[in-house]
Amino acid sequence: MEEVLHPDLCVIGAGSGGLSIAAAAAQLGVPVVLIEKGRMGGDCLNYGCVPSKALLAAAKRAEAVRTAAPFGIDVIEAQIDHARVHDHVHGVIAAIAPNDSVERFTGLGVRVIQATASFLDKNTVEAGRVLVRARRFVVATGSRPIIPPIPGLDEVRYFTNETIFDVNERIQHLIVLGGGPIGVELAQAHKMLGSHVTMIDTASFLGHEDAEATQVLLKRLEGAQVMLRPGTRVERVERSVQGVAVHIGKQGETEIIKGTHLLVATGRRPNVKSLHLERAGVAYDENGIKVNQHLKTTNRRIYAIGDVIGGAQFTHLANYHAGIVIRNALFRLRPKVSAAAIPRVIYTEPELAQVGLTEAEARKRRRSIRILRWPFADNDRAQAERATDGFIKAITKKNGEILGCTIVGAAAGELIQLWVVAIDKGMKVGDLTSFVLPYPTLSEISKRVAFTYYQPTLTKRWLRSMISLLRRFG
Repeated sequence: MEEVLHPDLCVIGAGSGGLSIAAAAAQLGVPVVLIEKGRMGGDCLNYGCVPSKALLAAAKRAEAVRTAAPFGIDVIEAQIDHARVHDHVHGVIAAIAPNDSVERFTGLGVRVIQATASFLDKNTVEAGRVLVRARRFVVATGSRPIIPPIPGLDEVRYFTNETIFDVNERIQHLIVLGGGPIGVELAQAHKMLGSHVTMIDTASFLGHEDAEATQVLLKRLEGAQVMLRPGTRVERVERSVQGVAVHIGKQGETEIIKGTHLLVATGRRPNVKSLHLERAGVAYDENGIKVNQHLKTTNRRIYAIGDVIGGAQFTHLANYHAGIVIRNALFRLRPKVSAAAIPRVIYTEPELAQVGLTEAEARKRRRSIRILRWPFADNDRAQAERATDGFIKAITKKNGEILGCTIVGAAAGELIQLWVVAIDKGMKVGDLTSFVLPYPTLSEISKRVAFTYYQPTLTKRWLRSMISLLRRFG
């Protein structure tokens, strides 16, 4: 016999966004049911942000050993134990997992059901042998890797971001299909850990990012001898003695690239299969669930957040969506979603971070903008760290209103946070010149680029005349 539950809130999906809503609601005394068919913590904890950054942390330490000579430290070569790197990655996952566990959420008062959720009608979800009839539902089922229809792909062994972290030995030659953030991060990580790496994409690498900043990163990859094949079509794949052979074509010419491992990183698709959203009156397509500016679906009692609604796919965006839903559903505050101050970071070496509009986006939308730049090479801390590759670029209106910022360089993901606050609070670029920042730090580049906003004014004759006049009264 099926159990019937009548909570105030039912959350489907225990990734970052779903867990945030369930925890917040439970701590406010709201009856909550949380349904998850896979691992608690979702993609971010188990297959995405956490393991990839843990792998990159190990890779960057290996690279630091190789590049220690300019600091007066001679090391012959980094000795990499790939089994221990694997253990490090999974140790980090294990250390964070208790925060997302069934036990923790049960302790908060959340009823956790580990089963596949499926809507029966507009008001009912079935999960295993449990029926949930909630006042409100939140769909937070995330996304899954897209597997392209490449001939022969289903006949060879390949990895996605959901399986690549299970490898506990050296990958001799990794072929990466896809030049987005996931592909680039994992390609560089494995290169730093001693693998030969080839990257293939039908378009340009990191095509959605700032083109000028992307070139800094791609130049670093090329310098490390990562083989880059942009604008290249994969015609078919097959098994080879080494492991896998990828047949590629470009401008009428064909070539075969042979490697030991194949990583498919060609994008992600929202997880809507098995939900039977049509029974609940929820509109969706292959790009995700349709929502309004309050994150409500076409069924006013059902919200959707995170990757499952399409668009940008970030853990911090899903958590932001969670806050919007909590304020809408529980406090009736009616906040709207805004993407203006949502940062995005690629955690490579150097990092690439952006918030707001890129230069190309700003030029399409506005006739009159200012582009402000400052190089890392002119920062004293960057010189001390020998991390001089990169720059900061701020995009503003003529009146100094900040439209966006791009940073490529060391610690860009940390440095972008000042610009997130500035855009969110409606600050002008001149406001950043008044901050007292510690010396020597990389953060000073933000202040220096802000000062360049005033450079055209400094040469104005009226300003020099006024200063000359004021000097006489000193």
